[in-house]
Amino acid sequence: MKIVYWIATVAMCGIMLFSAQMYFRNTEMVKGFFENLDYPTYIVIPLAIAKILGIIAILSNKVNWIKEWAYAGFFFDMALAFTAHQVKDDGQGLFATLGLIFLIISYASGKKIRP
Repeated sequence: MKIVYWIATVAMCGIMLFSAQMYFRNTEMVKGFFENLDYPTYIVIPLAIAKILGIIAILSNKVNWIKEWAYAGFFFDMALAFTAHQVKDDGQGLFATLGLIFLIISYASGKKIRP
């Protein structure tokens, strides 16, 4: 169960880290994607920062309630991304779909192995 947890957690955090670095490095391109999905562009950088902080909270496992909020934030981020891509039918929801799957596996298995 620990192996499943760590594979899912690292994969989920990897997806979040990849998107955060894209938000920082290619801000204008990402803003264009956000506009296409009808999301406000002013949340790009704050969302990237939140993703980095969420990764730290989940991997450090220091404060349980912060870790729970990080999982919740990641869930809402990926659920909204998945929904937006489905509504626009742009075929770009793969990372959101994989992220949701890894998040659910990470969260469920983490409940069994981590305090």
